[in-house]
Amino acid sequence: MTTAIVLGGGLGTRLRDAVPDLPKPMAPINGRPFLDYLIEYWRGQGVRRFILSVGYRRDAIIDYFGDHYRDAAIDYAVEDTPLGTGGGVLLAARNIAAGERFLLLNGDTFFAVDFERLMRCAQRNDADCCFSMFRSNTEGRYMAMEVADDGCIRSLKSGKAGVGSLANGGVYYLRRCALQEERFTLRANWSLEDDIFPAALAAGRRLIGVEFLGGFIDIGVPEDYARAGQVLDEPASR
Repeated sequence: MTTAIVLGGGLGTRLRDAVPDLPKPMAPINGRPFLDYLIEYWRGQGVRRFILSVGYRRDAIIDYFGDHYRDAAIDYAVEDTPLGTGGGVLLAARNIAAGERFLLLNGDTFFAVDFERLMRCAQRNDADCCFSMFRSNTEGRYMAMEVADDGCIRSLKSGKAGVGSLANGGVYYLRRCALQEERFTLRANWSLEDDIFPAALAAGRRLIGVEFLGGFIDIGVPEDYARAGQVLDEPASR
């Protein structure tokens, strides 16, 4: 059974004006929470267990989803204090077996990734973490990815992606060992992009990147939030 961790514990400050009373993943898109679209998309690709890392106004998420979504189980990793993207993953990953690969998603972005292709890439390359990548359409917002011809990631530069360069798409297929858990204190505030992934690269973990051409939206960006309904209600391009 494929498991996905979804990071939904942030404070949602960038969307506070638009959705002041909700956690960011619950921002309404055509009358449905963004997180509803996200879970439905990945359930459609075979994910049957979701671990939602929740914190800020978590009751809105827990009350809406409960313990299942159609035929998929829903579990929760509760952040009593903000743990950042890295701390949220470390907390949620305790619910996954040590050798098991799992999907990792941001609760405020959507990227139309072909999961089967992502899994094949990870398995073919024996990757500790397989990153999805897209071509950035903005300057200095997303993590830049320097990738060798064989797909191996050479460097990760947070917030350095330029227009047209390969950027981190926020969809990962990984083993727990990629999290370098022995190096990071549990229930502390860590960044996935600034702390955990650079530590994995420095430790020699095998990190692979693969580019996808599907639609990408980040609902923390006002322009993306405005067009989210059109993107999410269309059949996803894979």
